[in-house]
Amino acid sequence: MKDKFIYQKYDYKLKKGNLEISFVFTIGPRIKFRPKIKIKNVGRLKLEKEVIDNFVFHLGLMEIPSYWKCTCSPEIIIKAGYLNREQIKWWQDLVIKGMGQFFYENKINFKKQNFLKICLRPDLKHFQAFKGKFRNRYLVPVGGGKDSIVTLEALKKQRKKIGCFIVNPTKSAKNVLKVAKIKKTIIVERKIDPALLKLNKKGYFNGHTPFTAVLSFLSVFCAVLFDYKNIAFSNEKSADEGNVRYLGRVINHQYSKSSEFERKFKTYCQKYLVKNVNYFSYLRKYTELEISKMFSKYPKYFSVFSSCNVASKMGERWCLNCSKCLFVYAILYPFLKREQLLKIFGKDLFENKKLLPIMKALIGQGGQKPFECVGTFKESRLAFNLSLKKAKKLPFLLQKFNEIRRIKR
Repeated sequence: MKDKFIYQKYDYKLKKGNLEISFVFTIGPRIKFRPKIKIKNVGRLKLEKEVIDNFVFHLGLMEIPSYWKCTCSPEIIIKAGYLNREQIKWWQDLVIKGMGQFFYENKINFKKQNFLKICLRPDLKHFQAFKGKFRNRYLVPVGGGKDSIVTLEALKKQRKKIGCFIVNPTKSAKNVLKVAKIKKTIIVERKIDPALLKLNKKGYFNGHTPFTAVLSFLSVFCAVLFDYKNIAFSNEKSADEGNVRYLGRVINHQYSKSSEFERKFKTYCQKYLVKNVNYFSYLRKYTELEISKMFSKYPKYFSVFSSCNVASKMGERWCLNCSKCLFVYAILYPFLKREQLLKIFGKDLFENKKLLPIMKALIGQGGQKPFECVGTFKESRLAFNLSLKKAKKLPFLLQKFNEIRRIKR
């Protein structure tokens, strides 16, 4: 029998104007985690202690998947706060759907009987949703990519009052804010406990967790702390398509960016966290290709934006070898001049022969869609078709795409 995962407690304090939050998780007698979050420049805490406790408790709940995954303990015990049956069901649903890629890649049977049970202390007080009023301002999460840029520029045109929200800001994200000239920015530092990384090196389970769900809980708390009524994410229609089927269920790398999660989170948020904050995705009705066309109208960002997760970990803009780099190149190709593309990426990705397997995967010829934030198969095929029509001289990948297209006919 595996050891139980226990959410022991949370703690928070104001230090030099920053709200410093910590959590304690344990697995059996030997494993202990102490993840930390710092929300900068909060100033004074004007909210009641019960309101802050509820939000901080929930931030801890959202940290659980990152640490629980190393052992997949069949029982999670919540000692830090209270959840009712509906809430427990909601969190179980998020773990199963949000960690589908993790289960698939580690060949874990999440459908077996008693796979995950969430238990708690029944003697704890149930938190109430905060019912305060907020100023009609917009908080926009920014990661440095094209999508949030499109949202920012659209809201600026509408003369909305805007603030930005960034977690562990990358160089690209900081530069995007400089170009956008947004003065009000909420910065959050989220630190993974090094003990988790040590366990990963020893061979404990590791893999993808629903990071946008983490951002969602953090952004709502920050909206309440800093007085914002609206939270405008930049998740698009394309995020609804899954990547592969596993154990009879569609696995979606972008589950926490999907319209399903957005709908469920909004309902949960209004019932258990805060009544009057409007959480939504500004770009939900658009595809990645449509968003790229919009983005192409803002050349001032071409030298600073980045959408590559691999490169951002190394402090770079593009790795030029992953599915995200190729996808972004393909959806920008129809709308930008060759010189602009070369200036952004440094080279013509369509000439990279090593990217052929990735191109096939993007257009539905590779078994499954890459586990990345890329568009649908249909959308990728359309992007390559538009690129094919635009190109005067066909680079390697467009030649291969043309051959595949002719064979299918």
